[in-house]
Amino acid sequence: MGIQKSRSNNKTILRILLSSIMILSLILPASPIRAEESADPHVNLSILATTDIHAHMMDYDYYSDKETAEFGLARTAELIAKHRKENPNTLLVDNGDLIQGNPLGEYAVKYEKDDIISGAKTHPIIDVMNHLGYDAGTLGNHEFNYGLDFLDGTIKGAGFPIVNANVKTLSGKHRFTPYVIDEKTVTDENGNEQRIKVGYIGFVPPQIMTWDKKHLEGNVQVQDIVESANETIPQMKAEGADVIIALAHTGIEKQAQSTGAENAVFDLATKTDGIDAIVSGHQHGLFPDAEYAGIDKFDVEKGTINGIPVVMPSNWGKYLGVIDLNLEQSDGSWRVADSKGSIEPIAGTVSSRDETVTNTIKQTHENTLEYVRKPVGQTEADINSFFAQVKDDPSIQIVTDAQKWYAQDVMKDSKYKDLPILSAGAPFKAGGRNGSNYYTNIAAGDLAIKNVGDLYLYDNTVQIVKLTGSEVKDWLEMSAGQFNQITPNKG
Repeated sequence: MGIQKSRSNNKTILRILLSSIMILSLILPASPIRAEESADPHVNLSILATTDIHAHMMDYDYYSDKETAEFGLARTAELIAKHRKENPNTLLVDNGDLIQGNPLGEYAVKYEKDDIISGAKTHPIIDVMNHLGYDAGTLGNHEFNYGLDFLDGTIKGAGFPIVNANVKTLSGKHRFTPYVIDEKTVTDENGNEQRIKVGYIGFVPPQIMTWDKKHLEGNVQVQDIVESANETIPQMKAEGADVIIALAHTGIEKQAQSTGAENAVFDLATKTDGIDAIVSGHQHGLFPDAEYAGIDKFDVEKGTINGIPVVMPSNWGKYLGVIDLNLEQSDGSWRVADSKGSIEPIAGTVSSRDETVTNTIKQTHENTLEYVRKPVGQTEADINSFFAQVKDDPSIQIVTDAQKWYAQDVMKDSKYKDLPILSAGAPFKAGGRNGSNYYTNIAAGDLAIKNVGDLYLYDNTVQIVKLTGSEVKDWLEMSAGQFNQITPNKG
């Protein structure tokens, strides 16, 4: 009887245990793997950005005719390759002022213009961007320096979309592709493939209507940047854009600006909805940077303005902008869960040049060297800009003399021939924000095209303007604003 009773108790205990196990199996998930897979997917997306390259494909100073480690897309591309290796979910964008700014850009216009306009040849700078695999680009103000036909031909050769939303025809239609939405295949943190619709939109300063008036007047109009964004971004959202990147060739002010502002990034970040990341430029400055620490809406540690990640990676490829977005999918749509903007210098971090860039631009680079070395004249004295901020400067004097000779010739048969002529010029290379080596220094002797370019860097247009005495005085006062002010008789 004792044995039978024990067996009976064992059966009872076993039934209780089995029932408990069944109840627990209903409560607990089938396995930890399935529980992980059911969580909302997260994607780490990196946006790599260049801006204001100004034709500096090679790490080469054409004015001093020597290699440099301080700038050049050939070196920036090494940082691009590093980030692509670290994160396969990477986008590469350019923010404009790409095709103009040094003798290589001038060479393309001077010797390859007709073929670029017709589409028979891809602009050599665009060819480099194609080979580097850019995802999108926009237009800077200097893209308009050579006229709309040349710009159209340049865009035609791009294997990536070039967007601009605020340049319009006189009838109000977009002159260029305002935005694109590209579906990007990415890998989430669990190793699963996801698809994200990335929208790119671009803007340029409205002031191009003044700066390139001869090319643009009567052909296009330019809308205020913020107004254009608020008009266009809702369309992008309606078309399914998960992430919107603003390629804004406009600078950063520390407070709100009025309508039509040249530098409108602060306003894009505070007066629009829907932008997830902003690439800034035009000013050749840096953001994030300590200059903006402690200012309302700016977070230098996170690299954000009003919570939106922003980068301004200087110019000439000296820095690479990096925006990291942590994207979270919820209810079938993606949102930015966290973000950070940062910039990385090539100086001190890059010791070599990228073969993709050098091989692609090799022939144009060699042709440019031949071009800039052509003799054009002689100088009996050294020409330098070392003291341009404190005394009369020979590097500017030769430019202003040339402008005056030109104006006299143009006006000699006009009703203004007897008016006095003032010729104004500024020392482009006089240190400042471009560093302690940024000076003109031409030795006495033969002059080549590279020396002429060293004197006057930009393909600007000479303007002859009739002024009153009070306007001349205002101009002098504005020019004096370059310097620190003192109060006479105060110690």
